[in-house]
Amino acid sequence: QVRLVESGGGLVQPGGSLRLSCAASGFTLDGYAIGWFRQAPGKEREGVSCSSSSDGSTDYAESVKGRFAISRDNAKNTVYLQMNSLKPEDTAVYYCAADPHVDYGKGFIAHEYDYWGQGTQVTVSS
Repeated sequence: QVRLVESGGGLVQPGGSLRLSCAASGFTLDGYAIGWFRQAPGKEREGVSCSSSSDGSTDYAESVKGRFAISRDNAKNTVYLQMNSLKPEDTAVYYCAADPHVDYGKGFIAHEYDYWGQGTQVTVSS
């Protein structure tokens, strides 16, 4: 059974850091495109970061560039999202997603991905 499980969310003060994990089971993440998305209350789900299945290239939303970093640990079949210098506007439920093929330039389009985790809450507040 294909499954993605996120963890690592929580409450953090502005300027703090969190590392989200996305553990895969039932398939091997290596060779899959990975996306991290987030959804704040009353807002649409938005792409935050993605990693290509072909060459491992990464991309980031403008709002998180220089603060967030996506990485993979193939040995652990896990993807991470390191989030630094967190801001209150980063508060959202964060989801990881995977798909064996995502067209170039569409890494931030949610319907490109077949597999989704259940989400983990990130709250940035003092």
